[in-house]
Amino acid sequence: MLVGIVSDTHDNLDCVQAAVDHFESESVDAVVHCGDVVAPFSATPFDSEFEFYAVRGNNDGEWNLQSAVDSFGTYLGEAGELTFDGCEIAVYHGTSGTLVDALVDSGNYDYVFHGHTHQREIEQRGETVRVNPGGLPILGADDRFHVAVLDTETGEVSSYEVA
Repeated sequence: MLVGIVSDTHDNLDCVQAAVDHFESESVDAVVHCGDVVAPFSATPFDSEFEFYAVRGNNDGEWNLQSAVDSFGTYLGEAGELTFDGCEIAVYHGTSGTLVDALVDSGNYDYVFHGHTHQREIEQRGETVRVNPGGLPILGADDRFHVAVLDTETGEVSSYEVA
C-alpha cells in the first residue's frame, strides 16, 4: 500500500494541487495531512481517488474544516492513530516537540507522521520512523514544498519536491 504524507499547506492552492497531482501520479491508496490545511476550501482538492485523513494544525482556525474533510475523508481531530497493512501510525501536527518525541520513543508505533516545522525530515529512532514531509517554504526551513510517500510493503519512505 502507498500512503501519501503532506503537511502545512496553509491555503496555498498551487501547492495543494501539486501534492494531489503527485499523489494521483503515484497511485497512492491514502493521503494523510498532518495539519495546517487552514480553510475548508483548501481541503477540498484532496477529495480524490485516495482515502484522506487529516489532523488539526495550530493554524486551522475554521471549525468548518472538520465538516469539509468529513464530507469526503476522515478528520482525526488533534491527533490520531491509523493502521495500514499492519503498520501502526500516529499522526499529530507537531506543535509540541515533546509530544512528538514521546510518540516516537513510546515504541507503540511503526511511524509517527507530523508537520509544523516546515522542515522535511525522515528519522529512524529505534523501531519507529518519524516523518515530517515538510511544508510551505519558510525562513529557516525547506526552500521548496515537499511531500512524502510511505510504501507499507517495503517500509521505505521517499520525499518528493512537488512545488
